[in-house]
Amino acid sequence: MTDARTRLLDAAEQLLTASPDSDIAIRDVCRIAGVGLPVLYRQFGDKAGLLKAVVDHGFDRYLEVKRHAKPSANPVEDLLAGWDSHIEFAVSHPAVYRLMLSPTFDQVPRAASELMRILRAALERAAAAGLLVVDIDLATQQIMSAAIGVSLGLVVQPENFRDPTLSRQVRDAIHRDLFIPGAFSHSPRAPATIASAANQLGALIGEQASLPLTDPEQALLRQWLRTLAGDSPTKLMSGDAHL
Repeated sequence: MTDARTRLLDAAEQLLTASPDSDIAIRDVCRIAGVGLPVLYRQFGDKAGLLKAVVDHGFDRYLEVKRHAKPSANPVEDLLAGWDSHIEFAVSHPAVYRLMLSPTFDQVPRAASELMRILRAALERAAAAGLLVVDIDLATQQIMSAAIGVSLGLVVQPENFRDPTLSRQVRDAIHRDLFIPGAFSHSPRAPATIASAANQLGALIGEQASLPLTDPEQALLRQWLRTLAGDSPTKLMSGDAHL
């Protein structure tokens, strides 16, 4: 038999999905779950705690797949697939997805933070392969913010975002700006740029337990690499960037 906590979470998600204003009454949640209010309060503290748990419960099902996914030989293709699965989850679980981004929470739900970590790890692989041309943290924020924007458009205003190719068009446009030409498996490989080489070295250094450099030397090297990764090859070759 399903435990009371899971029944409460499932009931809350069911009611949220059917709610026109994304609001629910905890008494209705308890009624559907077949438990009393004291059980809900013991499990989640209050309504806000219940809603946070709904987000984590919903995303745990999604993240379980990502946690155990085996990387392919092409990290960029993995990132493209990750984008697609993100959009698919949002459309399939609109109530949970909207809650993840709710401004009423006093802290970011755990699931949102884990999604960022998983995305960053995939970008670190791309950087180590010499494919990324911007800073890893910046790339993480760009991809996630774009994916969230597309997802919310499809979830909140589906009548205004009806083009079935929208997600893929935005996805490919974002990724083309972040990786060297030819990073996609169906394109010819292009030579690395200064920015991608700097990102690659930074990622490889991050994988090392120790380096034959002092702490100040390591800090200076990382600063130089971030500068190189953030400047365009044209600017660097023109001599305008000074270390």
